[in-house]
Amino acid sequence: MGLSAAVIWQLMRGQSRAPGLAERLNAFYAPQANAYDQSREQLLHGRQALVDALALKPGERFVELGAGTGKSLDYLYPTLATLEQVTLVDLCPALLNQAKRRAAGHANVQIIEADVTTWCPAQPADVVLFSYALTMIPDWFKAIDAAFNMLRPGGRIGVVDFYVSRRCAEPGARQHSVLTRAFWPLWFGHDGVHPSADHLPYLRNVFQPMLVHEHMAHTAWLFGSGVPWYQFIGQKEDGTHD
Repeated sequence: MGLSAAVIWQLMRGQSRAPGLAERLNAFYAPQANAYDQSREQLLHGRQALVDALALKPGERFVELGAGTGKSLDYLYPTLATLEQVTLVDLCPALLNQAKRRAAGHANVQIIEADVTTWCPAQPADVVLFSYALTMIPDWFKAIDAAFNMLRPGGRIGVVDFYVSRRCAEPGARQHSVLTRAFWPLWFGHDGVHPSADHLPYLRNVFQPMLVHEHMAHTAWLFGSGVPWYQFIGQKEDGTHD
């Protein structure tokens, strides 16, 4: 599906320079909230596959940090009704309004407007998800640490997002070209999205990796250029991380 005029205009304008993150997010996404999911469908890869790989079990408590419009609820079917609690947390009211519409009729789904780096659930989570959210969180270290702290021992984290490799990638990891490592942070940064070379190594350090897939998505709308993205599932081991 093509981009609407409202979405194109917001992408061209980029994210505002307002001092507060919540203010920047709402100013950028409010005009395009109704069309957000449709406009990103061809860009945000791997979400359904990641949710499937997390293999949620009946009675588990699921938290999504940076949940936006709540699109992940669509990927949870038919498991959604069997979960004890589903909590969607985000800082942008305009996107959360879409999530509330999507969650209507599901008594086990709650929508929370909060900073994901400081919010904590009343009970430990079994699964935490970041779906194209870490690249939009300035204090992403704190966000990952918050996810670690809210997970029960043995709990699982799933992350799917854009990224770039380090200059010298770790053994077995994908090595991106100089152009790729320079271009995508610059391109996405205009809209407040910051692909990083450090997210994936930090996730590997904090959690016991269970699944790591690195991909390159080709985009017809940008002359077929490849956008790097990854899927990560990790498990929280007992104790604290370094």
